[in-house]
Amino acid sequence: MNTIKTFVAVTALSLMSVGAFAQSISTTASTLDAAEAKIAAKAAEQGANYSITSAIVNNRVHMTAQLDK
Repeated sequence: MNTIKTFVAVTALSLMSVGAFAQSISTTASTLDAAEAKIAAKAAEQGANYSITSAIVNNRVHMTAQLDK
């Protein structure tokens, strides 16, 4: 029984720590390069790495990314 409680506690804490460091951000710009540059600048401000999760191109570019510290 103690093993199960310990496993549940460790799992909950590890999920919380992953969520605490991840952040979703978005930006808009006129080109893909400009949108990615804005994402990169926001990531650099926070000392984080980023991975682009979506980019929608119509008249402007809307880009979202996940920041990971």
